[in-house]
Amino acid sequence: MVYDRRFLSESTMKLLITGLFALSLLLPATAAELKIDLGHGPTTWQSEALLKRGDVRTISVPEDVAFGRPMRYRALPLNDLLQGLDAGDHLQFVASDGFAAEVPAALLLNGKGSTAWLAIEDPAQPWPRLPRGKGSAGPFYVVWTRPQAAHVGPEQWPYQLAAIRKLAGVAARFPALQPDPSLPPDSQVRQGFVVFQRTCLACHTLNGQGDAKLGPDLNLPHNPTEYLRADLLRAFIRDPQSLRRWPQAKMPGFDRSAVSDADLDAVLAYLRHMASRKSTP
Repeated sequence: MVYDRRFLSESTMKLLITGLFALSLLLPATAAELKIDLGHGPTTWQSEALLKRGDVRTISVPEDVAFGRPMRYRALPLNDLLQGLDAGDHLQFVASDGFAAEVPAALLLNGKGSTAWLAIEDPAQPWPRLPRGKGSAGPFYVVWTRPQAAHVGPEQWPYQLAAIRKLAGVAARFPALQPDPSLPPDSQVRQGFVVFQRTCLACHTLNGQGDAKLGPDLNLPHNPTEYLRADLLRAFIRDPQSLRRWPQAKMPGFDRSAVSDADLDAVLAYLRHMASRKSTP
C-alpha cells in the first residue's frame, strides 16, 4: 500500500512511523557469514550457528589489539574450525575492508600456549565501536590468549573477518616479492622478507603483487626508501602520525613489542633491496 502524505494528518503519520519502527525491532537481526576453504570446497558458517556450538565459551582478552583495552567475547578455539591442518600449511584471513593477513598454520598449531580464538559478534548484542572511527570489529574477529608465548604480532588479529582459506605460501603465489635467489639463506634481506610477509603484506602490495587492498604499493612507482631518509622512515613505521598527521590515517604504529629493532632493520634492508628489483605487474 502506498500512502500519500498529503491526505494523512500529522498524528496519523506519527502513528504510522512509530508502528513501522516497532515492527523493525521485532524482525530478527541478520546473521553474518564466514567462509572457510581448506582446499576441499568452501564451507559457510552463520554467526547464529556458530554461537550455538558446544565449544563456544566466554573468554577474556586482557590486551585486545583492536580495542586497546581488556575485552570479553563469546568465542570458540579457531583450530576447532580448521581440522586437518598441517604445520606446513599456509592460511590467508581476508577481512571485508581489504585486509588480508598471511598466517602460517604453524602459528595456529604452536605448542607454546598461545591460542587463537574466533570471536563471534551476536547481532542482538553488538560489540562497541572501534576507536579512531574504524567502525565495527565484527562480525568475526581472531583474538589471542597468551599471544606473547608464540610472538603473535598485531597483524595476526584480523577483525571484520569474512573468509579463511588455505593457499600456497606467499613466495609461491607472488614471485615478484622474492629477493635475489643468490642471497645466502641467513642474509638480513631474507629475514626482512619474512618480516614483510608478517607485518606489511596484510595491507600493502609490492611490485603489484599481493591480495591486500588497503595501502599503497611499496615498490611502484617508488619504494619508500627512495624518497624518505632512513630515520624518517623508521619514525613513520613506529608512529605514522609523527611524520604525517591526519584524522583518516589507517596505518597503525609498530612499537618494539610488535616489531623489534632487529626486525625493523631487516625489513628496511628488504625494501632497499627490492627498490632495485622493480617489476611491472
